[in-house]
Amino acid sequence: MKDKITKALDKIIYWTIVALPFFMGVAPAPMNVFMAFLIVSFILKKIISKDRLFKPLAINLPLLAMFIVTTISIIHSVDIKDTIKGGIFRLLQYIFILFIIAQEVKDKKHIARILLSVIAGLVFVSLDSFWQVASGKDFVRGYEPVLNIGLTRATASFKDSNTLGVYLSALTPLLLGLALYYFKGAKKIGFIIIGMLALSAILLTYSRPTLLAIYIVLWFFAIARREKSFIIFLIILTMVSPFLLPRSVKEWARGVEYNPLRFMCNDDRIAFYQHSLNMIKAHPLIGLGANTYMKNYKNYKNNPEYRNVVTIDNVYAHNIYLHMSAEIGLIGFAVFIWLLVRIFSEAKAIYKVMQDNFLKVFALSLIACLIAFLVNGLTESSLYYARVAPVFWYLIGLIFALKKFAYADR
Repeated sequence: MKDKITKALDKIIYWTIVALPFFMGVAPAPMNVFMAFLIVSFILKKIISKDRLFKPLAINLPLLAMFIVTTISIIHSVDIKDTIKGGIFRLLQYIFILFIIAQEVKDKKHIARILLSVIAGLVFVSLDSFWQVASGKDFVRGYEPVLNIGLTRATASFKDSNTLGVYLSALTPLLLGLALYYFKGAKKIGFIIIGMLALSAILLTYSRPTLLAIYIVLWFFAIARREKSFIIFLIILTMVSPFLLPRSVKEWARGVEYNPLRFMCNDDRIAFYQHSLNMIKAHPLIGLGANTYMKNYKNYKNNPEYRNVVTIDNVYAHNIYLHMSAEIGLIGFAVFIWLLVRIFSEAKAIYKVMQDNFLKVFALSLIACLIAFLVNGLTESSLYYARVAPVFWYLIGLIFALKKFAYADR
């Protein structure tokens, strides 16, 4: 009986891991349900088998430190309930997702199925974006596209264009890497077509941070693979891109006096950043409390605000690094940087020793995915958006899942 239950739980965990990337792009409800199934099944399996929940990983210490700092931030919280539910427990949920993926991804076939799920999600969301722009509503939730400076911007089933951009840019590099450096023949053509479909959907978002993220990812691939022709192409693209911008975007650039910070961030975001610094100064070490940024924001606004913009009283920082520093302090931010250093160090080591070429390129592409997510985080609080934050932790779990394959034959 015990073995049958364990096998059943194994199957639930296996296929839930496969399904998650697809449902991350469809809607929040099924994504949250699948994450709950995954965590509960994993815990039950560990209880039945009397095995430890968290196996040793190179990031155990920074993760533990981040959890501790997040918990300590409750000292200055204006809403203890929100800090516990949306801060401490949500972080714990993401940590579980990371460790489950790292431990439970079984083999190369499992990874291939996960890749198919990612592809299905990207195709679904990309087609939804095109349909939304063409028809006026997306076919999942009936959302209308956003109109900005004369541009029709896709959101698909996401609340806004920038969040859609975070999702697309965080997963599209997986396809681009495999299309460029692994697949050949018909499969290569197929991956290029799907990759171009996703890139076209990214263009429909007109999200500047998303486009910047993809641009930096392309540079990452070119430098990592030492491809001189690719680097020359990117230099040419950089030179001609200002001439390819839509007229309304060129007028917008002129309106902000060609100031790169104002062009990328908008005046309201710069105001957010200034107010965030006020929040950090108030409690620099342990912050104002996890998941309380929006509730604190109005109390730290400058008067007048940057260039006399008027920001609403409940808003995200639109920068994961400032958002984090405001909520869990500079200590928490330092721990996060420590976590990132450990992640990228391990990912680099895995990439270098991996013998299987598919998994090697897969590892490189996962690094690119994380880079894209973090670049987007310069102008979005993406790590705090419940809709796309799981993508980040899922990707980290995949990186550490590859470690068992990297050292298998050594």
